[in-house]
Amino acid sequence: MSDIPAEAGWRERGRALLPKDVTAARGVTPAIILVEPQLGENIGTCARAMGNCGLGDLRLVRPRPDHLTERARAASSGADAVLEQARIYDSTEDAVADLVHVYATTARRRDMMKRLVTPRQAGAEMRLALAAQPSQPAGILFGRERTGLENDDVALASAVMEIPLNPWFCSLNLAQAVLLVGYEWFTGLDETPSERPPERQSPLATQEELSGLYQHLERELDASGFLRVPEKRPGMVRNIRSIFARNGLSSQEVRTLHGIVRELRWGRRPDRPPRNSNGSNTPPDFHSGAGDADPE
Repeated sequence: MSDIPAEAGWRERGRALLPKDVTAARGVTPAIILVEPQLGENIGTCARAMGNCGLGDLRLVRPRPDHLTERARAASSGADAVLEQARIYDSTEDAVADLVHVYATTARRRDMMKRLVTPRQAGAEMRLALAAQPSQPAGILFGRERTGLENDDVALASAVMEIPLNPWFCSLNLAQAVLLVGYEWFTGLDETPSERPPERQSPLATQEELSGLYQHLERELDASGFLRVPEKRPGMVRNIRSIFARNGLSSQEVRTLHGIVRELRWGRRPDRPPRNSNGSNTPPDFHSGAGDADPE
């Protein structure tokens, strides 16, 4: 990543980050087989989707355009290696000849006795097959942009893969279909946690910093009369402190809250104390080890 110039565009960054040799993915990830694709741009966007999902084995059956045209390369958004190492076949039979498990993607039910699976189920099955010893290569068939797969193509598959979508409108373009299927494959292997804490630019505040904030706030609340009922004051102070204590404030956030409290106290009053050398203005009655800062 550090070797990529800061001014590089997204396409150049994609070329730099995607492995130059994607043939290592063959036999380790599913093959993506496009049957008679009609547009170079569609081949390019499919290559882009494959790069997104860590897939590198692209097979093209009788493609009408040259898959290495500038339009295809531009549409790939930097996934040039997938295009350059794609393999061309004269027939679907040749394209799947070395595969053990073949899935045919189609939105139309055929008069065939085929198992029907979702991309998620197919992804789980392919992970088991490819991890077996010896490995059992797998691939996914995608049909022509307008008409999809022909029955002869579907007949070669061991199962039909159907993407669950709105039954009243389930139209996808070629790259969308590749991306959805590839995503289910990729996320089955991905270990990204479903939730991560925010990345902090400032460290968490110490108890000393929090104590300084509490004292500053309570002093101003006393001065304003908010804590005027003596018997209620201890409970109210505890509640106020709990609000801030449970939120994991950073040191910068504590300084910002100091600034907010100060501004609420002094605002545009004519007797506002002069600002000190660092740009803040510390009132005569404010003595805290936590420091002071203007609101961000």
